[in-house]
Amino acid sequence: MSGIEGKVIAITGASSGIGEATARLLAQRGAKLVLGARGLDRLEALATHLRDLGGEVAHARTDVRRRGDVAGLVALATQRYGRLDVLISNAGVMPISPLDDVRVPDWEDMVDTNIKGVLYGIAAALPHFRRQGFGHFVHTASSAGHRIVPNQAVYAGTKFAVRAISEGLRQEAGDKLRVTIISPGITRTNFAEHVANPLVKAKLEETREQLAMSPEAVARAIAFAIEQPADVDVSEILIRPTAQN
Repeated sequence: MSGIEGKVIAITGASSGIGEATARLLAQRGAKLVLGARGLDRLEALATHLRDLGGEVAHARTDVRRRGDVAGLVALATQRYGRLDVLISNAGVMPISPLDDVRVPDWEDMVDTNIKGVLYGIAAALPHFRRQGFGHFVHTASSAGHRIVPNQAVYAGTKFAVRAISEGLRQEAGDKLRVTIISPGITRTNFAEHVANPLVKAKLEETREQLAMSPEAVARAIAFAIEQPADVDVSEILIRPTAQN
């Protein structure tokens, strides 16, 4: 099944940023959506808006740090629509800081969300994909998974891990499943919201205002990977602002 219309697509981190932009674009192109995010108010508002526009949308509060939540989102897709074509593991956090700040809870949150969240998605969806004989994993990594800069050591480490896990999954997947890594550069989202170090936060916000691309640009990249014929696997898209080094 190529194209996007009629595909059942689940998205984590769907209530804002890249996830929200992707949900809006895929709804416009006729996908059946199953949306998950921690922020239930925003998630419900988005789902209601897309339904009002004629979209088919299910949603559930989903904290990807909890394996049961991710399994529940996949189960919702299969129960509501009878299958799952694509799982977009997009949820991520970026509370970066110098290692000297020793913000261990932030390190743990990045590992739990950015790495374990992807693994929980694989654990939930892979058995369904195997039974169906088709399926597509789309994992949001980052340009930080290609290039390390100061203050981003742990965050970059989680995104390198996403790329490594995804490539391993691709090699094991066989010729019926697809795996795509989406590695965005600086994007106009709320990624600086939970950065505690004031100097790092100010620098991030300044960089975002100067360089950032829209989340819709990343959504279009995701859509490009999904709409390819079933025998074409877009392994990775690295997308960034032209002004970003």
